[in-house]
Amino acid sequence: MRVVVDRDRCEGNAVCVRIAPAVFALDEDEYATVTADPVPVEQETLAEQAIIECPRAALSRKD
Repeated sequence: MRVVVDRDRCEGNAVCVRIAPAVFALDEDEYATVTADPVPVEQETLAEQAIIECPRAALSRKD
């Protein structure tokens, strides 16, 4: 699976980073970035949780 960050929606709340630090990080502008592309199978559940819990719905799954 792959995850996409919509930078227009992201506020840098870092919810995704707290949930799945092996998949997400904040860049120098404090926006979420995907650091594992594609997401490793063992991290997919956490990535899905991050997508669901993103307060700005800035994350989406791309297969």
